[in-house]
Amino acid sequence: MRTTRTISEGWRFLKHDMPVDSAMQYAARGEAVTLPHTWNALDGQDGGNDYHRGVCWYVRELTAEECEGERLFLEINGAGHTAAVWLNGKLLARHEGGYSTFRAELTEALGEKNILAISVDNRDSQSVYPQKADFTFYGGLYRDVKLIAVPEEHFELLKDGTPGIKVTPVVDLENKRAFVTVETWHNAASVDITVNGETKTVESKAEFVIENVRLWDGVDDPYLYTATAKLPSGDEVSTRFGCRVFAVDPEKGFFLNGRSYPLRGVSRHQDLKGKGNALSYEDHAADMAIIREIGANTLRLAHYQHAQEFYDLCDENGVIVWAEIPYITMHMKAGRQNTLDQMRELITQCYNHPSIAVWGLSNEITAASAVDGDLLENHHLLNELCHHMDPTRLTTMANVFMLETDSPILEIPDINSYNLYFGWYLGELEQTDEFFDEYHAKYPERVIGFSEYGADANPAFHSAHPEKGDYTEEYQALYHEHMLEMIEARPYLWASHVWNLFDFAADGRDEGGKHGENQKGLVTFDRTLRKDAFYLYKAAWNKADPFVHLCGKRYENRCEDETEITVYSNCETVSLFVDDTLVGTQTGKTVFRFRIPLMGEHLIRAEANGYGDVMCIRRVSEPDESYIFNKAAASITNWFDADELDPSCFSVSDTLGEIRQHPQAGAVVEAMMAKSAAERGDVADAVKDNPALQRMMGRMTMLSLLKQAGADEQTIKQLNRVLQGIKK
Repeated sequence: MRTTRTISEGWRFLKHDMPVDSAMQYAARGEAVTLPHTWNALDGQDGGNDYHRGVCWYVRELTAEECEGERLFLEINGAGHTAAVWLNGKLLARHEGGYSTFRAELTEALGEKNILAISVDNRDSQSVYPQKADFTFYGGLYRDVKLIAVPEEHFELLKDGTPGIKVTPVVDLENKRAFVTVETWHNAASVDITVNGETKTVESKAEFVIENVRLWDGVDDPYLYTATAKLPSGDEVSTRFGCRVFAVDPEKGFFLNGRSYPLRGVSRHQDLKGKGNALSYEDHAADMAIIREIGANTLRLAHYQHAQEFYDLCDENGVIVWAEIPYITMHMKAGRQNTLDQMRELITQCYNHPSIAVWGLSNEITAASAVDGDLLENHHLLNELCHHMDPTRLTTMANVFMLETDSPILEIPDINSYNLYFGWYLGELEQTDEFFDEYHAKYPERVIGFSEYGADANPAFHSAHPEKGDYTEEYQALYHEHMLEMIEARPYLWASHVWNLFDFAADGRDEGGKHGENQKGLVTFDRTLRKDAFYLYKAAWNKADPFVHLCGKRYENRCEDETEITVYSNCETVSLFVDDTLVGTQTGKTVFRFRIPLMGEHLIRAEANGYGDVMCIRRVSEPDESYIFNKAAASITNWFDADELDPSCFSVSDTLGEIRQHPQAGAVVEAMMAKSAAERGDVADAVKDNPALQRMMGRMTMLSLLKQAGADEQTIKQLNRVLQGIKK
């Protein structure tokens, strides 16, 4: 018989590196903590890139009752990022990788009194991923820690954190039949395996046929079966599984169970404001409720293995998952084995989840690394490992936007996706459309998707004339309106994933009025506020729950004679009322816009099919300065729009590409850019040496490039005066 105890209480935390003997000796002086726990819950979210990264200790005495059982194992479901387990001063296990389950057997080291000490380390490393990425690397025992007692004859517990049972369903759609293979690992002579009411006694592997199979059919019907395996000793394991068929087509996109099933969804990081990544089941469930509310049918679980509880929630809710390892941004020659270990653990521990459709090999790995032989070989080995361990699923990659489309790395995975931020970091919105159209035309046989796209928004900032880089809620909404339309017009995209569903911690960031946060989320970090763009996707994806949403509720003070009111709704007809007077009714899809005069304080109400939403706005005489993040950029827009330009001469309104074609104008701009590059070092070198990035920049106006680079008004005016003296 197996018993499992979660040991969350009774721990002492020591925030210092020390020998194990010292940790055991000074444990009583440590901070009393309850697991899950991270030491970066606050300092990893407040900016400055100065959160504590080091070796810390968790120490606890095991009671006599907790040590009962023929064989005793410790299970750690997440320790960021490397860990060592000691019992009574004896080292029992080391583990490298902050996101997967690992176990250690305690049996032989048990004594009359038992002190368990676990060191956890999130320092910089040359061999353990991740090391360079736009998110906080929380340290701690941030998931559950358990004691598992089993008889002498038991299922395997140590190898790669295995669940001890593996289920492979193969579905015959035409005959509504599933062939189910169940494999187990144990040290007994036989095992009883049960599936769908049928039991077979075998050595380790059994095959079953399910007639009239009920499919795991995405969000429509995520039906789950259970496979159970039991040894004569009484040790027992079980797992749920789903019977489904995934397929992709380079022209028609993703298919589920033989029908077209466009994957449209979001990405998720596993942290929360004030808690870091030490999440409870209730936190995970609350996130899933928001995912279901927005109507997403797919999730990219970035950039690492997530908690098993969350994969379970995806199984139960029919959300199709992209699962990946944290092989991200920077390739490390000494990290090859770690990528293989983390991938092996991911597949071993997550294989049975029917929600998982693809294994992600890496994310933006060429952002800070050259595509050389070592990087390519690492990806080939990962790809081969995935196919060896799991022939039933495809492999994929999330490629950084500046990666050339003829790069050999794109030929390694089965399918690909790109992270594109045109209209935010660089370029204009329309370049996303152009990129996919050009890629699809050049490589019609390849399957391509859209793995990241987004724009930061602080709900405190607003504008009647939103533009890239202003961090307004209005620009984020316009950005996503464009992207949603772009995606819907391209059915060949196998999947699209908004970056990100939730704001998340990136302690190195200090932008958009927030410290230590990436604000591309459709929902705030604390989950209390849904930004307007959230309701855009809800209107497009959630057809089950009718609603109407007025955008701009937080944009109360408006300095204009006439204002635009935007409504998002999944209803076909929307009516707008101002001060209880009907001003218009529109029939359409998702986005509805109304223009109304602004004369004082007004109550705005939108209605659709009996559903409504209200807000108050008011006319003010001067712009509300609290709504403007970058006041210098706003002033540049104002003076430049009013300037008179000679169209026969160059100006900052011309694109970089146009200016570069003229010897004199090009020389002026190149000299200015060289000076700027000298001040920016390695980052500028990466831009200079990247042809794809140079082409993207060539399509941007000089004004856009200068504003995005943070140039002051005087610099822009001076360049404009010089260019206006050069005939085209």
